[in-house]
Amino acid sequence: MPDDTLPKSNSVIQAGMAEGLHIGAQLYVSLPDGVVGDLAFGESRAGVPMTPDTLMLWMSATKPVTAIAIAQLWERGLLELDDRVSKYLPEFGQKGKELITLRHVLTHTGGFRAGMAWSNTPWEQIIQQICNSRLEPNWVPGKKAGYHVTTGWYILAEIVQRLDGRAYPQYVREAIFEPLGMRDSWIGMAPEVYRAYGQRMGLMHITETGQAVPTTPEDAERNAVMCRPSGSGHGPIRELGRFYEMLRERGTLTGTRLLLPQTVEALIARHRVGMMDQTFQFVMDWGLGFILDSNRPGEDDMPYGYGPYASLRTFGHGGHQCSAGLCDPEHGLVVAFVFNGKPGETKHHERRGALMRAIYEDLGLTG
Repeated sequence: MPDDTLPKSNSVIQAGMAEGLHIGAQLYVSLPDGVVGDLAFGESRAGVPMTPDTLMLWMSATKPVTAIAIAQLWERGLLELDDRVSKYLPEFGQKGKELITLRHVLTHTGGFRAGMAWSNTPWEQIIQQICNSRLEPNWVPGKKAGYHVTTGWYILAEIVQRLDGRAYPQYVREAIFEPLGMRDSWIGMAPEVYRAYGQRMGLMHITETGQAVPTTPEDAERNAVMCRPSGSGHGPIRELGRFYEMLRERGTLTGTRLLLPQTVEALIARHRVGMMDQTFQFVMDWGLGFILDSNRPGEDDMPYGYGPYASLRTFGHGGHQCSAGLCDPEHGLVVAFVFNGKPGETKHHERRGALMRAIYEDLGLTG
């Protein structure tokens, strides 16, 4: 149950529930000296209370997990960031895509955005379709930017599989989630695992009309079982918070090292600067798989941004109309949240912005 540790943040979430934007939410906030809030609100589905242990869909907040996997292979000497994708997926290097590098994919400057938005097509066919796609017209890789909703992340995950030998869902469990104590986090889980969680599995709802229309149980299971490296991550939001705590601590959490400090610095450095994103229609800076704060001081316009008080070093990633994970290194702040209602882009932008402002104000980090 919510407490009074983060009163303004609590009020924003409760107000959204009263407005019908969501029927429940999870919020996790931590500073270097400990957890500030590990909170759950409302219901995870009709008649079932949301708890901090409820597993929720992360949507695109899943994407940085793939970036960490690629970074681990980089540390192992299995790839270089400026290698062409076709070095590892020869079938990708056709129809104008021959010069696309791993760095281009990680910074959304590759130019193969189309298709596969939320597909139930088998993995091998998805990879084949992306490899057979054409470079977008008038696109020079690295010279033009546009958020790749799904395609690039399948390609990166396929490279992880080919170089490491483990299936991507197994890799992220064994090399990322389990070492970090993220025992209930998954990108693609076996059907029997999904069913064993029972009512711990929360449902996502469409709330654009003010009425919460839940994902059907059949679709919810299918979405959890399918491995979509771009957006099918599931877990308690506190565990996504642990992921960002590892990055805040420069690659190590509770004695377990996932990455070297210099690798973390490379991931969150500005690799794409001042480029108009053709998908979001906003000038956005990117690290390697991470959205970097791109607002001018005092502004809060960036799509899926971090609010007006976030430092320019803030990095993270949002999930479609529902979630985000982030770290503000200057304040030592980690935040992860998920709402179980998708109310449309405009209302989510307002809700997300109000929550981020409230968190900083609750913590006195507005100076």
